[in-house]
Amino acid sequence: MQICSLCHAQSTDAAELCSGCQAELNEVSESAVALKRIQANERVEYVRIAVAHDCCPACRAAEGAYAKDQAPSLPVEGCSHHLSCRCFFQPVLGELFP
Repeated sequence: MQICSLCHAQSTDAAELCSGCQAELNEVSESAVALKRIQANERVEYVRIAVAHDCCPACRAAEGAYAKDQAPSLPVEGCSHHLSCRCFFQPVLGELFP
């Protein structure tokens, strides 16, 4: 499920528009907003995609760290898990203290 950061409506993984407010989910979903926030942080060097222990093969293949400007969007394309894509982003810091 994708969650809209504007109206908090849930939409399917395949949806392009929010089921509540019709906003473009590739811009306003909670995962898209989180990725933008991580990418804007100067201390972040990589973006890691974390997966559930029982994820589908597509999500398992997407698992790992990416250069922050090359991180794929979520949900993972081709996710086949019956609960939908449950992957999420984690920042990988290059510097822990200022």
